[in-house]
Amino acid sequence: NFGVIYGISGFGLARNLRIPRAEAQAFIDTYFKRFPEIRTYMDETVMSAKENGYVKTLFGRKIHTPEIGAKGPHAGFAKRAAINAPIQGSAADISKLAMLTRYDKMQQQNFKAQMLLQVHDELIFEAPEDEAEKLVSVAREVMETACLPLIELEVPLVADAGVADNWMDAH
Repeated sequence: NFGVIYGISGFGLARNLRIPRAEAQAFIDTYFKRFPEIRTYMDETVMSAKENGYVKTLFGRKIHTPEIGAKGPHAGFAKRAAINAPIQGSAADISKLAMLTRYDKMQQQNFKAQMLLQVHDELIFEAPEDEAEKLVSVAREVMETACLPLIELEVPLVADAGVADNWMDAH
């Protein structure tokens, strides 16, 4: 799925999956027939990046795309980066908003818990056992509503949570 969205070729997909190139190309072709909006998004995003020199997150933050006009091997990377930037950038914006909101909510409720780390779209906390359940509830609500009232998403965000003695066991 991610390979197709990020521009993997029939050759690359065939190599990764160890299947015939024709079968891999048929998968890619079928994918875009089934989900034509994805191809439209990709094409429009690249065109906008070329016209403007940047793309925007859902929140309007600009991500500059200086290599978008590149030729040769850099061209494919520049296009994939332009397509990816609004998605990853919007996720980062939402995570930042969640961290700010989380801090305020934790202060209001006098949690002893501390946020230790952010890993992509995950927030990792250290908390006393007796706070864990309430912290999960507050963190989940904060993550799922982080972009409100600025943006109301058509597809709701769903936050997963795990509690364990270490990060690996929490998954």
